[in-house]
Amino acid sequence: MTVLIFLGILLSAIAIGIPISFSLFLSGIGLMWHLDLFDAQLIAQNAVDGTNNFVLLAAPFFMLAGEFMNAGGLSRRIVRMALALVGHIPGGLGYVAVFAAILMASLSGSALADTTALAAMLLPMMREAGYNLNRSAGLIACGGVIAPVIPPSIGLILFGVAAQVSITKLFMGGIVPGILMGVSILITWWFVSRRDNVVTFEKPTRAEVCQAFKEGIWAMILPFIILFGLKFGIFTPTEAGVVAAVYALFVGKFIYKELKFSDLYGLFLNAGKMTAVVMFLVGGAMVTSWLITVADLPGELITLLEPFMDHPTLFLLILVTLLFVIGTAMDQTPIILILAPVLMPVVKAVGIDPIYFGVIFVMITALGLITPPVGTSLNAVCSVGKLKIGEVTWGMMPFLMAEFLVVVLLIIFPELVTVPLEWFS
Repeated sequence: MTVLIFLGILLSAIAIGIPISFSLFLSGIGLMWHLDLFDAQLIAQNAVDGTNNFVLLAAPFFMLAGEFMNAGGLSRRIVRMALALVGHIPGGLGYVAVFAAILMASLSGSALADTTALAAMLLPMMREAGYNLNRSAGLIACGGVIAPVIPPSIGLILFGVAAQVSITKLFMGGIVPGILMGVSILITWWFVSRRDNVVTFEKPTRAEVCQAFKEGIWAMILPFIILFGLKFGIFTPTEAGVVAAVYALFVGKFIYKELKFSDLYGLFLNAGKMTAVVMFLVGGAMVTSWLITVADLPGELITLLEPFMDHPTLFLLILVTLLFVIGTAMDQTPIILILAPVLMPVVKAVGIDPIYFGVIFVMITALGLITPPVGTSLNAVCSVGKLKIGEVTWGMMPFLMAEFLVVVLLIIFPELVTVPLEWFS
């Protein structure tokens, strides 16, 4: 009954157009009435305590780093490096999109920021070269969702806070799965585009390749600084966000000299707006999370899922399918904040490693960013390219299926996550 009340209020509020953050507060208030615990002071206290978390400071700093990266020319030079390497081969711009997506994912951690930047830079070039635009936009959208998986990932940060697990270990666990997602869509692109008759770029000279790498090396250094610092305990994930933001600001202003002091106010404002949205969601989620614990919803869920608990692989496959369906109607951030604290006790009861589950959870909810009708990254690509969402969705399907198969592969062979995790950690 408690589960039905919680889900009924939450889904009804979302269905009539109430923003998800307010819907979370409403579902929390509904649970309070049901449990005869209503107290406005408890709502405010849990919302404030939930956002008063040092670890969450990593999110605004990585968002700010993404703003500096795009405005300071780091993103453009990453694309230029990829063009110098593979732009001249048949279908080369597709490979450029994937390589650039992986590199940019290791800098910003934001799927929406990476997808928008790549679409703005590459879709006009693909249009001129005669590429199938719907398929190309679908590839860029699928490349963009690698960002929530490869560190520094804002999705992994939020999962770590909501589920109370190590963010550093989540970062380390996301490296191999993120690379596998990139490899899967690279292979798929090769299959679907090899017969296309498109214009190829002239092969660059060795001097041009060296020049592209010389300019792009400053952007390439940042992910290595972050991973090295996290692996050897030089700084925490929160401090890594500060390092990323300061480094991107320094390179954009003093190395590439494209970032002006007059730009800073707008960049800080954009990062602040995105942070405010996330933090308000966190506040609402922490209220419902506390009430979920009080109402013992995880215990009810364990009882409900008990028939599957002796089969961890089957349990995970069912859970992943359910999360994928939810992801078509809800954005990644609220899914993480709502479901991570509910599912984590169940996952531990089944005997699944929490870090491994966290990576799988973030991967499958990241795919929700490119599934209609809500998919924010999919809508961003369509908006930038002035394309119809239905046609782009159809062109995207081979790449989406490839990334979904990677998730299934990781469920069947968890060692693909756990073994590299032990080494990286």
